[in-house]
Amino acid sequence: MNEEVEFIIDTTKEAMSNAIAHLEKELRAIRAGKATPAMLANVMVDYYGSQTPLSQVANVNTPDPRTIAIQPWEKNMLQPIEKAIMAANLGFNPMNNGDIIMINVPPLTEERRVGLAKQAKAEAEHAKVGIRNARKDANNDIKKTDISDDLKKDSELDVQNLTDSFVKVIEEKLAIKEKEIMTV
Repeated sequence: MNEEVEFIIDTTKEAMSNAIAHLEKELRAIRAGKATPAMLANVMVDYYGSQTPLSQVANVNTPDPRTIAIQPWEKNMLQPIEKAIMAANLGFNPMNNGDIIMINVPPLTEERRVGLAKQAKAEAEHAKVGIRNARKDANNDIKKTDISDDLKKDSELDVQNLTDSFVKVIEEKLAIKEKEIMTV
């Protein structure tokens, strides 16, 4: 295979892997019934004027399946953390006891489970769009190369096989997440 085509395929594989990694991150943030620190992974706190991830200003853990405990490293960060959680609009009601912030994670209703499953499907669809865009870019790049038509066809087939395998991974991850969400 031509070096230029190998580079295109490697770049495409990397772009598709990034789409999968992004999907995994988004799926971790979708809660599936029990409390996890990942539920607060996207919460940004105003830390002395700069937006900082919650995990960098506090210890976040789950003492039990229905509770998230947030222990700030600086006591004066309690209020900003509480505000950031409310602003993140995750549907949580943080309780500040002066030392730590506790969040009781309510059990999911059937309606909420269906909504979360739809959200997971939407994230999977975004990942598939990313995969298809990487395929389109790769095929366009292959068409621009100075190789024989047979090699171009073979290379496009390789890209399609790569696409199919990554889409299959997305489908598997979605199925696992949906099962997790729908399990009471």
